[in-house]
Amino acid sequence: MDLILWRHAEAEVIASGQDDLLRVLTPKGERQARRMAAWLNHRLAATTRVLASPALRCRQTAEALGREVRIVPSIAPDAPVAALVQAARWPKSSEPVLICGHQPTLGRLAALLLAGVEQDWAVKKGAVWWLRWRRRDGEPEVTLHAVQGPDAL
Repeated sequence: MDLILWRHAEAEVIASGQDDLLRVLTPKGERQARRMAAWLNHRLAATTRVLASPALRCRQTAEALGREVRIVPSIAPDAPVAALVQAARWPKSSEPVLICGHQPTLGRLAALLLAGVEQDWAVKKGAVWWLRWRRRDGEPEVTLHAVQGPDAL
């Protein structure tokens, strides 16, 4: 199973009294989302399930793919790692899954899957971490398939 973790692109700084879920992408964030979406679309299977946090900045980032996006309330900001694991159906999903979400949860999920323990690993704004689960010599294995930042594209 492939699990692609995509942190939302750069968003506006929260204003006093503003609902965090309504923050929008900055012009730079819009460019980051478009560049990363183009990179992803050359590599993602047509069957990839795209899941996004209900936060507007995540929806805008994921919509840059031009694919169907399912909004999943349980992966909102500050969601526990277990919520992302459950939403992705890790590692049992029959199709690749892309989650567009937030820090620190994405970094903690990557650490858990790769190192076996939740740690505060940094996933940069707009970046993708592509993880792959497979059986090798009869044993389950998680590998880091790719890490890509939008500013390197």
